This record gives sequence, C-alpha cells and structure tokens, in this order.
Amino acid sequence: MPVGEKDRRVLRDLARKVAEAAALPVQAERTRLWRDFNALRPRRPMVLAFPEGGWRDLVGESQLQCEDPALRRWELGLRRQIFHVEHVNDDRPVTDFFNVRWSVDRGDYGVRETYTRADPLGSHVWDPPIKTPADFEKLRLPTITVDRQATARSAELAEEVLGDILRVRVHGSMWWTVGLTWTLIRLRGLDQMMLDTYDDPAFLHRLMGFLRDALLYEIETLQDEGVLSLNNGPDDYVGSGALGCTDELPAEDFGGTVRIEDLWGLAESQETVGVSPAQFEEFVLPYQLPLANRFGLLCYGCCEPVDRRLDMLMAQIPRLRRVSVSPWSDRAVAAEKLADRYVYSWKPNPTMICAPTVDWDAVERATRETLEIAKGCCLEMVMKDTHTFQGDPTRPGRWVEIASRLAGA
Repeated sequence: MPVGEKDRRVLRDLARKVAEAAALPVQAERTRLWRDFNALRPRRPMVLAFPEGGWRDLVGESQLQCEDPALRRWELGLRRQIFHVEHVNDDRPVTDFFNVRWSVDRGDYGVRETYTRADPLGSHVWDPPIKTPADFEKLRLPTITVDRQATARSAELAEEVLGDILRVRVHGSMWWTVGLTWTLIRLRGLDQMMLDTYDDPAFLHRLMGFLRDALLYEIETLQDEGVLSLNNGPDDYVGSGALGCTDELPAEDFGGTVRIEDLWGLAESQETVGVSPAQFEEFVLPYQLPLANRFGLLCYGCCEPVDRRLDMLMAQIPRLRRVSVSPWSDRAVAAEKLADRYVYSWKPNPTMICAPTVDWDAVERATRETLEIAKGCCLEMVMKDTHTFQGDPTRPGRWVEIASRLAGA
C-alpha cells in the first residue's frame, strides 16, 4: 500500500533514533551481561522494567502522528522504544531490528466464552461455555491458518519504509505460556474448576488432557508451518518478564528451521494458587510436563507464589532455568531452594510505584531486603504488572535508578 509522506517521515525519524541508540557501546555490554547471567554466571543482579498497562501514562495514542492505522501501531512501538531508552534506562539492550509478526489465525476449540468488561485492563466477568460434562463433546482441535501473503506484504512495506535504517525481519512469539490453567478457567470457570477437584475429578482430568493435547497440536503445527522464531536474542522477551539472550539455544543440531527444543518456554499456573501442592501435582503438573519438557530452556511462574511447588518443579523439569519469585512468594524459601542453580526472578509488588503516592524509602528498603535475602543467587529484579503510574512518567525510571544503584550497575 502507498505510504503518505507524513507517515513515512514520522516513522523514519523515529527509526533513526532507535538505530542511534542500538549503536551505542552500552548495548553490546548489556548483551554480554545477559549471556553470562542466563548461563548462571552473573556479574551482578540484573534490572528490568516493563511498563505494560502503565504505558498509557508514558506513551499513549494521543501522542501518535501517523494517519494510517497499521502504521500508527508501528509508530507506537518505536516511540515506546525511544521512551524506554531515554527515561527508563534499565538493562534491556536496544537492537536495530524492526520486527514484523507472522499473520496467523489460531482458531478456537469449538466454543467461545463471552466477556463483560468495564475497562480493557480492568476486572471482568465471563460466561464459561463448558457448563456440564456433556459440553465436552463440543470441543475440537483448532484450525490454524498462516497468511503468508499478508505477512509478506507487511514485511515488504516495512523494508521499503525502514529497511535502510533498521533490519526488518519476520519475528515474534506465537504464544505466551503452556500453563493450560488460564484456558481451563476460561472454558470451565474458576469456581467450577475448584469444585471439580472434589466433585468430578475424572472430568477435570479429561479436560486437562484435552487442553494438553490441543496446545501441543497447535505448537507442533506452528513448528511444521515454519513460523516459529528463535527467542535467544538480546531483545527477546521470554517467561513472565525476562530476556532470552543465551548461547545455549538453539539446540546443537539446529538446521535453520526453528523447533520447540530450540526455544525458551514458559509454564505457570496462577489460577490454581488456591489449591494444595498435592492437588497441583495431581491436576496440573502432569499435563504441563509433556509441553514444558519439550523446550530447550524453561521459565516457570508468574504472579503465583511457587515456593511450595519448587521441589516438584525442580525434580521434574530438567531444563528449568528461571523461576518467578512474585510479591506473594516467600523470598527466603525461594532463595534457599534456587540458590545459584536457577535464575531467581524477583518481581517487586507493583503497587509500590502505582499507588497515588510513592514511598521511595520503602521501595529502597524492599530492594535492599531482597538483595540480602537472595545473596548468592542469580538474581534479576523485574518491575512489571504496572497498570498506572498515576500520570507520573518518571516513576519507572526512578525505580530503575534505585534498583540499579543498589545492584551495583
């Protein structure tokens, strides 16, 4: 499609700023730090901040200048990269890649839930479609369609507009987690899932078996279609808030076509935080393992406290490398069990910098406490799950400054 002169000028000016940042020597140093860190040879604790929903307070739609809707999405991504460089300045390396995602329709499982939302990032309710065991018969494997022509058109457009400034590539993740339980509660409902553990455990096992097989089918189909991308680069987001930079992937026999074993993966089960370790080991972990253990390296956990599950995870996931230590985790138990054998991915409570007022002394105390608790661990400090900064765009950068100073960066 033709690109208007204004849109072209806006995108190219932003791309030049990203390219200038990517050429700075600090980016190569950060990349070296991450390669050592992910190999469990940390030179210091690493610091990351992902504004997520809080981007609305930093770089929002009102700041965009492009007129074409598709190009506005590209502009938003470039502006956010630049803001991150200029005002957040954490340990995330900036690269000169411009990523175009594959155009893929993942289909559904034959049923769809209905949502009622007050706000895209706020609370919501939904009507789960699997209400009785008889509804199981409605489930089917998804139909996955790769639109190669649409993908090629986007890549060609990006190359034409930006290719002399940034390296355009078709690249990006096709899924987030192989944890299964988020899909489970969407289909069955959270309350009903909890009741099923007692009232109808056989049906819960049947559902989890279907979800395991369906997700494995999806991932293997994407693999066979040749649309998976390596996630071992300095700017590749992996897990529930980390960077995948490593020399350990892809696998030694990699031949150019990306396979599951060439990738970082993530598993988590935030929805089962209210079940016992024994129930988790019965109803969740056995169905995650055939997926989780296909990956070359694995991250586990997100917001759920995993300290009561660590022993079984470490025993049954041989390529486990990174564990999320959420605000609800026992930091000391996690430090004792993870030691220097896994990445200790600490997620501070985001409300500390999202509340109407911030107690920066408390932020510093919490950071010092974690550094002391996790001494000797391969520690990363990751601020995420922030959905507002109360209109104050300085907050993520100030948190990074405190964490980096205390980490010795």
